[in-house]
Amino acid sequence: MLHRITEYISEEKIDQRIRELAEQISRDYAKKEVRLICILKGSIFYTCELAKRLTIPVTMDFMSVSSYGAGMRSSGKITIKKDLDESIRGLDVLVVEDIIDSGNTLHELIPMLWERGPASIKVTTLLDKPSRRESQIDVDYVGFEIEDKYIVGYGLDYDQSYRDLPYIGIIEL
Repeated sequence: MLHRITEYISEEKIDQRIRELAEQISRDYAKKEVRLICILKGSIFYTCELAKRLTIPVTMDFMSVSSYGAGMRSSGKITIKKDLDESIRGLDVLVVEDIIDSGNTLHELIPMLWERGPASIKVTTLLDKPSRRESQIDVDYVGFEIEDKYIVGYGLDYDQSYRDLPYIGIIEL
């Protein structure tokens, strides 16, 4: 399956913005340890690059949570395909997302995480698409605010393809 993809955010711009976010997060969590919760699959690239640049102690865990099927629109209901391996009770948690679109996934997930007793929960996303928001979500660290385009690359996919692109691209369907 081949589609025409136009570069939207370059690898260099992504790298620079992740460095800036890591500096801010490291300042905000100074003298603390943070548990990064990577929301699979799309957030793996951002999580790894962010973790490498943080100057505070971090641990990582992973969840696979989705409100999307094979289509391009959120269903509004989440499914947890893979839950955390370890407890977050008493920990400072940073949920790492690739993109926040409708907000429905995090709108349901964050209260579920609070029930597990963390000390704090903050959210970071590489990409934010506020024009598509259906549910109110507080995002503490945003990489890029983007327009309403269907994008791929840097972990984001179209039907499981194009995650491996080193940049963010607009896909023509």
